Amino acid sequence: MNKKYIIKESKIFDKLIKTGNKIKNYNFVIFFQETAENYNKYGISVPKKIGKANVRNKLKRRVRAILRMYQKPYEKTYNCIIIIRNSCLKLTYQELNDSLIKLLNNIK
Repeated sequence: MNKKYIIKESKIFDKLIKTGNKIKNYNFVIFFQETAENYNKYGISVPKKIGKANVRNKLKRRVRAILRMYQKPYEKTYNCIIIIRNSCLKLTYQELNDSLIKLLNNIK
């Protein structure tokens, strides 16, 4: 994923979590808010209780790969924070893909 599509600043993370809309399922929580830019931006967060660093990094790589393939044309553009839950450890890549895409399609 290109750098311009990534959110890394903690101020933006905090603002989205406090004021943004939230959708969730058993595997992910997504906070999102409309933005004035011409493209969507994503931030990925994995809590430390999920596992060691190599496990958390593997999950983040998988989610980034899914986002790279996913290009839904929204009427509006959004900043999204994706928080990965503990249940993602047991999923295969395809199950992870289906779960995240289904949740992203619910953003309106």
